[in-house]
Amino acid sequence: MSLRSDRSIYLDEDLLAMRAQAELFIEKEVVPNGDQWELDGQTPRDVILKLGALGFLGLRHPEKYGGLAKGALYSAVFAEALGASTFGGFDMTILVHTDMASPHLINSANDEQLERFMSRIVSGECLTAVAVTEPVAGSDVAGIKTTARRDGDHYILNGSKIFITNGVTADLLVVAARTSPDEPRALSMFLVEAGTPGLSVSRKLDKTGWRSSDTAELAFQDCRVAATNLLGTEHRGFYEVMKNFQNERLVLSGNCVGAAQKGLDLTYAWTQNRIAFGKPLYEKQVIRQRLAMQQARTDAARELLYHCAWLMDQGVDATRQVSELKALAGELVNRVLYDCVQFHGGQGFMRETPVERMSRDARVMPIGGGATEVMLDEVAKRSKI
Repeated sequence: MSLRSDRSIYLDEDLLAMRAQAELFIEKEVVPNGDQWELDGQTPRDVILKLGALGFLGLRHPEKYGGLAKGALYSAVFAEALGASTFGGFDMTILVHTDMASPHLINSANDEQLERFMSRIVSGECLTAVAVTEPVAGSDVAGIKTTARRDGDHYILNGSKIFITNGVTADLLVVAARTSPDEPRALSMFLVEAGTPGLSVSRKLDKTGWRSSDTAELAFQDCRVAATNLLGTEHRGFYEVMKNFQNERLVLSGNCVGAAQKGLDLTYAWTQNRIAFGKPLYEKQVIRQRLAMQQARTDAARELLYHCAWLMDQGVDATRQVSELKALAGELVNRVLYDCVQFHGGQGFMRETPVERMSRDARVMPIGGGATEVMLDEVAKRSKI
C-alpha cells in the first residue's frame, strides 16, 4: 500500500486508470523478473513488446501510428509509475525510448521518416536511443565534436558518443553531429540504424546503478548515413536537441518522485514491523518524524511535477519551472533513499533489499539529463529582476 495521495487537481479518472494499469504491469512482469535483468545487464525485448501492446510506448505519439496522442501529464504520471518498479535500469530503458529519443522524430521527422519508423517504435519492435553525449560534451551540446560531412547522397559520420542508454540494443539511434566546423551551433540530427557500416559499440559500460539497462560507448568511423536520414533541417540540430530537453527532464523528475515514494512506502512498512529494544522502530519519534518530513517533500515535488507537465500541455515555456523540478527531484530522491537505507539498518546494505538497489540507481539522477548545478544556473538566469 502506498501513502501517496491520488487527490490532485491535475489528475482525472483516465490518468489514474493509466497509472493503475502501469503499476499492475510492473507488479506482474517486472518485480518478479528484475533481479535477473540486473544480472543480464539489459531489459528483454519481449517485455518492451508487451508494454507496446498495452499502448504505453505511444502515450504521446500520433494515433495515426498507433499512439494515444496524450499530453505531458501522461508522460509525467507514467514515469512516476515506473519509479515504483525499484529497478531504475528498466525504467530508463523505457523512458529513453518513449520520451527522450522517439520524440525527436515527432518534433522533426518528415512524413517518409515517420511512416518508416513510428509504428514500429510505438509497438516496441524498433527500440530507440538518443546519442548526443560525448566524452567532452554533455549538457554543453555546442561542444559536440562528432562530425558529419556531406558526400553526395550520404553523410559520413566520424566521432564517438558515451553513456548512451539503450546504445547496445537499440534498433535506431538519433545522433547529433557537427555539420559545419566554423559555427558552434551548426549541428544536425541523423537517424542511424543498427548495423549501419561504420557504427560500432566500442564497449558496454559497467555502471553503479541502472544495471538492468544497457549503456554503451559508440564509435562512428566513416559511417555512411543516407541523406534521407537527416532529421530536420541541416545545421539546425542544436535547436532540434533543445526541443526535447524539458520533456526529458520532466520524465526523469517523475521517475525520481515515483522512486522516492516507493522507498518511503517500503520503509514505513519495514519500520512498523522491525522490532528494536522491544518496540517497532516506527515508535521512535526521530524515525517517524524524519519519514514524515520526507513524505512532505515528496508530496510537494509531485505537485510541482504535475504543475510543470500541465504548463507544458498549455504550451507555456516552462524552462524555469522544469529546471527547478529537475534540480529538486534529483536531490530529493537521494536524500529520501539515504534515510530509507539508514532505517533498514544492516538489511538496507544488502543486495537482496530493494532500497539498496534504489539508492544506487538514484545517485545518477542529479547528473543525467542536466546536472543539478546546470539546472540551478538555468533557474538563476531566469530569476533576474
